[in-house]
Amino acid sequence: MANNFLLEIGLEEIPAHVVTPSINQLKKRASDFLKDQRISFADIKTFSTPRRLALYITGLADKQPDIDKSVKGPAKKIAKDSDGNWTKAAIGFSRGQGATPDDITFKDVKGTEYVFVEKHIAGKSLKEILPGMKDVITSMTFPTMMKWGTYSFEYVRPIKWLVALLNDEVIPFKILDVNTDRITSGHRFLGKDIALANADEYEEKLTEQFVIADAAKRKELITKQINKIAADNNWKINLDPNLLEEVNNLVEWPTAFFGNFDEKYLTIPDEVLITSMRDHQRFFYVTDQDCKLLPHFISVRNGNDYDIQNVVAGNEKVLTARLDDAMFFYQEDQKKSIADDVERLKKVSFHDKISTMYEKMQRVQVMSAYLGKLAGLSEQELKDLKRAASIYKFDLVTGMVGEFAELQGVMGNKYALLKGEDQAVATAISEHYMPISANGELPKTNVGSILAIADKLDSILTFFAAGMIPSGSNDPYALRRQATGVVRIVADKNLNFDLDDTLDKLIDLEEQSKVAPKLDMKSQVAAVSSFTKDRIKQYLDDLGVRYDIADAVTSGSHTNILFNIASAKTLQDHKDDDNFKDIIESLTRVQRISKKGSFKPDDLNVDPDLFENDSEKALYEAVSTASKDFTSQTAEEDFDRLSQLKDKINDYFDATMVMAKDDKLKNNHLRQLTIIANMIMYLGDLDKLVVKG
Repeated sequence: MANNFLLEIGLEEIPAHVVTPSINQLKKRASDFLKDQRISFADIKTFSTPRRLALYITGLADKQPDIDKSVKGPAKKIAKDSDGNWTKAAIGFSRGQGATPDDITFKDVKGTEYVFVEKHIAGKSLKEILPGMKDVITSMTFPTMMKWGTYSFEYVRPIKWLVALLNDEVIPFKILDVNTDRITSGHRFLGKDIALANADEYEEKLTEQFVIADAAKRKELITKQINKIAADNNWKINLDPNLLEEVNNLVEWPTAFFGNFDEKYLTIPDEVLITSMRDHQRFFYVTDQDCKLLPHFISVRNGNDYDIQNVVAGNEKVLTARLDDAMFFYQEDQKKSIADDVERLKKVSFHDKISTMYEKMQRVQVMSAYLGKLAGLSEQELKDLKRAASIYKFDLVTGMVGEFAELQGVMGNKYALLKGEDQAVATAISEHYMPISANGELPKTNVGSILAIADKLDSILTFFAAGMIPSGSNDPYALRRQATGVVRIVADKNLNFDLDDTLDKLIDLEEQSKVAPKLDMKSQVAAVSSFTKDRIKQYLDDLGVRYDIADAVTSGSHTNILFNIASAKTLQDHKDDDNFKDIIESLTRVQRISKKGSFKPDDLNVDPDLFENDSEKALYEAVSTASKDFTSQTAEEDFDRLSQLKDKINDYFDATMVMAKDDKLKNNHLRQLTIIANMIMYLGDLDKLVVKG
């Protein structure tokens, strides 16, 4: 018979941002547990609120399937002595399988006889298996964990109750002092505890106690309520999906309502108002049909509409207090000049092991000037870049950013315009933070893009030099995200520069300008380059490039981000060609054999007078032609030239003993192969490619 099982973990309120990933984790762990236990099931439905994580598992089999298993033991010659008696090895093996030597049989395995015992393992019942759900619950991990009482056990929040119902029967287990039961809890204020007769009535009974346990249904109701308020008032609402998800995970019985604030606050920049409402109060902001901000907001109460006007008034009062602060800071900030704020940055630490924020800006000015010229910016863009780089962190000392840290850059843009800066400068100030997430929006302007790259490279280089290098999942300064940002901006803006050479040059320029920190940055160039190549791999993976191709191009000798990406796209485009396997095998054979030689770059002159056959001469001439302007071509052109060497390489190996006894001949051969290997490595380490026939 098919069975249904309900598992519910009752908790103190979980942080809203943790609810969804937690219920997804619980579902995955429960599914894996049942599969490991060989218990089939039809479906797992999830339920989640701030106070509960629950699974309703349907179609569970009664028991595990029985298993007939043939267990292999030692070889027959080990199992029996010369007199034909069972050895200790055979007796021990059979005992370990719950059998006796009389149960042993022999089977031939590749010409050798081995001991076998045939076992019949009866499947355990579902009731015997399900108490193991305790381990599913206790093995869960969360971003933040806490202890309670005198227990050492850690969990996201204290466990208040547990429900484990198989059909109508409680499955017994215990976590700390909480035993499983059939009693669940309704809404904290509107409902009461209820005893469930069986697993199937869970959702219905909770609804009667003012809990909509299905997160999708709850979100649908919230959306419907908000849209009705908007329609009734001819408003437009931006139903931000992240905010909607968070609000949904804050309530069990949602009731949407709207409130108002004084129109005088509309003189504050929209971004400040929206941040106050959305990020600090979890309100949805309101606009008219032309997307102009209106002095209203929509929020969602965890309860019914009883005495809702008091709830509205309370929320209006809290928002007004925050907007009063914002108005004060906005007005006070405008009394100071940008120069005043920049001067104050001399006392603001970027990091106590590195420099002040003012000194960071000085470094970025040097870096951005060089990068701007390298990128071919116009004279006007270079002028705007110079100005932006000299002030771009000034808003960090403003009152508004002190109160609303998430408005860094945004307020810099607003204040720059208010204080007479050009639009390009103001835009760059806000764009230098982009992207603010791994896949976030990129800067649109050239000036903002270069400033963003310079700022990120400075952070990565100085933190590496100060010994604060990300390890494992530990990356407190978000250096991986910043390196990813550099890669994405370079690709988006088609910026063609060698990373290693550029970092060396930037460090030299900082030292010449006497703005370099007292850190050994030169020694970190290779590490920063390798770190960035890992971000290129991730970027290529996001593009759908095969993992071995990404590994190959980032393991090559080229440290030009744009060229690495182009090389990957070239190999990806050709990987299904009929001759791709033959080309790669030919080239990687060169790579592997060339490693038997060790030559300096200035010691790679091949002597044609030492050639012993026509294939050597043919390969030499072909390589001489292919190598001309090789490093100034596109990746596609380089691959084409290397591909054309395939037949001559194969002929060469057929006719030539590379490792000749005569050292002169051997080294001449290895020099020739090293030249080709260096060309190959320019495109990528093709030996890392997985090629199939």
